[in-house]
Amino acid sequence: MKKERTLSMTEGSVTKALILFAIPIFIGNLFQNLYNIVDTAIIGNVLGDTSLAAMGTVAPLYSIVISFLMGIANGFAIILAQNYGAEDWKSFRKNMSLIYLLSVLIVGALTILSQFALHPILVMLHTPDEIIGQAESYMRIIICFSFVTMLYNMFAASLRAIGDSRTPLFFLMISSVLNGILDVVFIKGCHMGVEGAAYATVISQTVSVILCFGYVWKKERLIRFSYMDLAWDWDRIRDLLASGLSMSLMTVVFIGSVALQSAVNSLGNTIITAHTAARKIHDVIALPIGTVSTSVATFVGQNMGKKDYERIYEGLKKGLFLVTCWCAFAAFLAFEFGRQAIWLLTGTDNEEVVRNAYFYLRVNSLFYFSLGGFMTIRSTIQGMGRKLVPILSSMSELVLKFAAVPLIVGVLGYFGVCILESITWTVGMTIVAVDFLLLKRRIQTGYSK
Repeated sequence: MKKERTLSMTEGSVTKALILFAIPIFIGNLFQNLYNIVDTAIIGNVLGDTSLAAMGTVAPLYSIVISFLMGIANGFAIILAQNYGAEDWKSFRKNMSLIYLLSVLIVGALTILSQFALHPILVMLHTPDEIIGQAESYMRIIICFSFVTMLYNMFAASLRAIGDSRTPLFFLMISSVLNGILDVVFIKGCHMGVEGAAYATVISQTVSVILCFGYVWKKERLIRFSYMDLAWDWDRIRDLLASGLSMSLMTVVFIGSVALQSAVNSLGNTIITAHTAARKIHDVIALPIGTVSTSVATFVGQNMGKKDYERIYEGLKKGLFLVTCWCAFAAFLAFEFGRQAIWLLTGTDNEEVVRNAYFYLRVNSLFYFSLGGFMTIRSTIQGMGRKLVPILSSMSELVLKFAAVPLIVGVLGYFGVCILESITWTVGMTIVAVDFLLLKRRIQTGYSK
């Protein structure tokens, strides 16, 4: 059943397997981030700081929706990777058919709830009156088409579970280029404002879903939906939901980011614009960290299927080495080229915007080592089947952010915003590292018996 275009990560060089699998994911994530980067650059340069602030104020909400759907898909894929590593094709096909059904049910419920909650949330976030209309219009379009995002991530995660990280990349590259073209057409040519950016995003994502569907139906029998394999198996459903929700509920950290955004919003449009620009650049610089952690999750999942714990430990070591190398380079990029990147992204002539955004980048880049360790170790224990501790580590971020908001607004101002995420990364890394060491000891004790 295993094919040449897929990659088995249960044998051969660990470093080579991680890198070969991670490169297409990195390029794909880079192009996926281009959706937001292109939107930001065109809105900032064509529509100005006010429209950019409007999109920035809903950025945490956007992250919650997108990251929740990606988390569900990636959690499902861990179960598939374990089936693939164990070469249990019957379970793989049955789980795959259930994933189609569960994806539809989850995204339907999320879309309906989000539509009703959007405006009250924006009001609760103290969104300035002059930008709330634009912010709500942009986000409402994104939410209405969230099923497209779910479908793409379901296909992409399932293909990655069997070692194929190249095919989703190819289709994502096509849709990213289309997104940039449509941004120019809708925003600059048709004068559609921020709504044009939203429509460009969802149309481009729809194209990627159509391409994925066609490829899977023609080439990849394992990932096809099969009515014959569909059965309401409560044990399988519990396993899939436990894994999917374990990954997706880590997005509770973005609820903390919403609280943080509320604090940012209260500091005025200049800070909102600066924070928006800094976050977009941070997302790109830190991208390889998430890429390696995704690669490690699939690597561990496949090897967990074979119960090859020594290879799992070696995968974690190699993953930490790769992210450490990148974190050092990322800090260099932030310090040396941060100002230029901010200016190119926003097109602003407001020095206060540039200064605050640059400060955010420098502070956070110094703690990328904590972020890298946090994400890599967390992916390892998820791949090994741990579900509760990854959620608890994200809950710690949530609690810290909510607790710190009054301090940020009342005492530290934007400086507090800049240092808070660094603190939460360090706390989260400590929690997952302790859990991994305890889990490893239990496994070794079991061996000795």
